[in-house]
Amino acid sequence: MTKRVFDDLAEGLREAISVAKGEADPNSYRLHVPPSVDVKGIRARTGLTQRAFAERYGFSLGALRDWEQGRSSPDRVARSLLMVIEKEREAVDRALSAA
Repeated sequence: MTKRVFDDLAEGLREAISVAKGEADPNSYRLHVPPSVDVKGIRARTGLTQRAFAERYGFSLGALRDWEQGRSSPDRVARSLLMVIEKEREAVDRALSAA
């Protein structure tokens, strides 16, 4: 491993530690959106039917079915919302019920 690669890795680790400790400026880093998500698993953990999940979170029922059956994949924005639903569903519900 070259010194440059090592230095880049070390800098990345320092940045990650800073973010984890809450010391980094949120405007200085990008959030990670995974390339794929388990749509069916996320929905199933909510206990909602496909129709209820789609209606509650603003997805089309057809798109949700396609995602769950692997015929298509959610775009980056939809994956972001799905990740927030998975990790902070109550916050999403509060935010959307106030709209």
